[in-house]
Amino acid sequence: MTITQLQYVLAVAEYRNFTQAAEKSFVTQPTLSMQVQKLEDELDILIFDRSKKPISITEVGKKIVAQAKNIVNEAERIKDIVDQEKGFIGGEYTLGIIPTVMPTLLPMFLKAFINKYPKVNLIIKEQSTENLIQNIQDGHLDAAIAATPLEIDYIIERPLYYEPFVGYVPKGHRLSSCSKLVPEDLDVSDILLLQDGHCFREGVLNLCKATKKLGEDHFELQSGSFETLINLSNEGLGMTLLPFLNTLELDKEKKENLKYFKDPSPAREVSLIYHKSELKIQITEALRDVISGVIRGAIAFQDVKIISPITK
Repeated sequence: MTITQLQYVLAVAEYRNFTQAAEKSFVTQPTLSMQVQKLEDELDILIFDRSKKPISITEVGKKIVAQAKNIVNEAERIKDIVDQEKGFIGGEYTLGIIPTVMPTLLPMFLKAFINKYPKVNLIIKEQSTENLIQNIQDGHLDAAIAATPLEIDYIIERPLYYEPFVGYVPKGHRLSSCSKLVPEDLDVSDILLLQDGHCFREGVLNLCKATKKLGEDHFELQSGSFETLINLSNEGLGMTLLPFLNTLELDKEKKENLKYFKDPSPAREVSLIYHKSELKIQITEALRDVISGVIRGAIAFQDVKIISPITK
């Protein structure tokens, strides 16, 4: 039994297809199949039922796959121990970021990080919170940046910053004369929202404590763009809410439509999240230090009220 054989078993278990598992493992399909077969012969059991399409995992195979995950993780931890002992911060590191954070935060820290840690091969993927969670569990991401709290037992959450909600209220809107907003002012029926799947959307709905069913209006918007929401708002179709960092690059005319909340301002908690196994923790800590350093001067708000990114 080898670590490589266990890695191949995990790949087949994930993709339920030997050809695809081989492609993802960067080996030929016959090589991968042969190694999995050798392990099954050694153990004298079947891990996979090949008679079904897609391939299924046998009952004993499920137990072996679960144990294989632990063994592969612990094997990778040995290299981590050596790297930490040598003070080495380098190698491949895959980071996921939610779409409502990626455009604003990434330009703030990426150059500083790659300059400070040139031996880290940073791979960045934009994904929804649901996909980030799944990919952390499956080992496809070393860490992610997402709105929290998520309260998942196998994920560690390390807050990076607290980002206030800001109202974008065009002239002529019922709230345009308000100097400051309070949550009670909000009516979900005239707030333009991101499409389903965005945690910022869920945070806005939680803030509004919405009871109105979405889709009752004469149009239904499905957009992942804050720019689109702003443009529609300027056309008199409602107001919208923005994360604070998204307001920094607005032009002067659009900034005149921004309305801040009275303290404590509703805000989202943005955290660096990773698996409790803490693999590659030295890179994770380095990343957190760099982001915390650059964000400190951008967000000066202190008195905030955290809004959950998920609907309870």
